[in-house]
Amino acid sequence: MADKALVLLPTYNEKENIERIIPKILQQDDRLYVLVIDDNSPDGTGDIADRIASANPRVMVMHREKKEGLGQAYIAGFRWALERDYNYIFEMDADFSHDPIYLKDFLVSIKKYDIVLGSRYISGVNVVNWPIMRLLLSYYANVYSRIVTGLPLRDATGGFKCFRREVLEAINLDDVKSNGYSFQIEMSLRAHKKGFKIKEIPIIFYDRTAGQSKMSKKIIREAVVMVWRLRIWSILGKLK
Repeated sequence: MADKALVLLPTYNEKENIERIIPKILQQDDRLYVLVIDDNSPDGTGDIADRIASANPRVMVMHREKKEGLGQAYIAGFRWALERDYNYIFEMDADFSHDPIYLKDFLVSIKKYDIVLGSRYISGVNVVNWPIMRLLLSYYANVYSRIVTGLPLRDATGGFKCFRREVLEAINLDDVKSNGYSFQIEMSLRAHKKGFKIKEIPIIFYDRTAGQSKMSKKIIREAVVMVWRLRIWSILGKLK
């Protein structure tokens, strides 16, 4: 049986994007399936996803009662995937910041590695349409997290990822405490501490052109504090 890959798409008010991005994902490879994880979007994103899923067996929808953050949405998606026969599980933004054309590159690299990460900073700076201050914040946040945690990644906060199912099975998802950008750091660090191989591949990151950004000061504060918690947990051996 061919390997099956599930793309997790957390959504909150993505009606401008969801109907366009799902077909773009599916056309990249016949092994790709999509799980939309909708946090009760008031703009009707969940209803649009349901309509798409009713016409395509490769699309599924998970409805959650309220907005609980990106990390919790992905954890729910991971659990759903592990209960089924998916070999590879993707994290991906639903707003076209992550171009679906890269999915083919992920599927090639994941044959040799345990996690593949789409990196904005592995070959220079590949970000389109961000204000300079946001770009500097993102770049130096990754430098900061690399220094504090020791995680050898150029783009530890990147959210375009592919996991082998064995990685997610090895991580106790109940122990994952982060929710915003630090969720990406924590998942990679836990995998790294368990000896899994992580590969960064270059991507171009595009700022969204439709819908509203989910960036907030709360997410930034959480990331600043959480990297130090992760360092302490790492020293104490709590990430293995």
